[in-house]
Amino acid sequence: MKNTITLLLCILVINLSYSQTLNEEGITKACMNYLEGFYEGDSDKLIASLQPNLNKFGFWKDEDADSYRQVNHMSFDAALAFAKNVKEKKEFPADDAPKKVEILDFSNTIAAAKVTAWWGIDYMLLSKRGDKWMIEQVIWEGPHEK
Repeated sequence: MKNTITLLLCILVINLSYSQTLNEEGITKACMNYLEGFYEGDSDKLIASLQPNLNKFGFWKDEDADSYRQVNHMSFDAALAFAKNVKEKKEFPADDAPKKVEILDFSNTIAAAKVTAWWGIDYMLLSKRGDKWMIEQVIWEGPHEK
């Protein structure tokens, strides 16, 4: 009996660990698709990671400004148009531009992540749709100040 309980507990722990790893990989993949979609002008990567009802807005501080100003909302369609423009004009960031993903927290169907990019930092809320993590909302600030 003791061996059976121990075996069941081991299986449960392994299953939970595997599930956690899959979630972390899925969240990271969605965030990297987001970054690479904008960096490379790859709309397919954005489509793979963004919900069509995307809500993205942010704040930008110009070099000569004392304060940040709110930048217009970016919709799903605007994100795809931005990526298309990057690709057409070949306005890619430098090879050493930051591409960092930090998972802040996640549960069964929701997650929060922080992305550091050439333009600044983005905080994202994601949802799990079936077995795939998708970005629902983004709030960002730029440029990134160290």
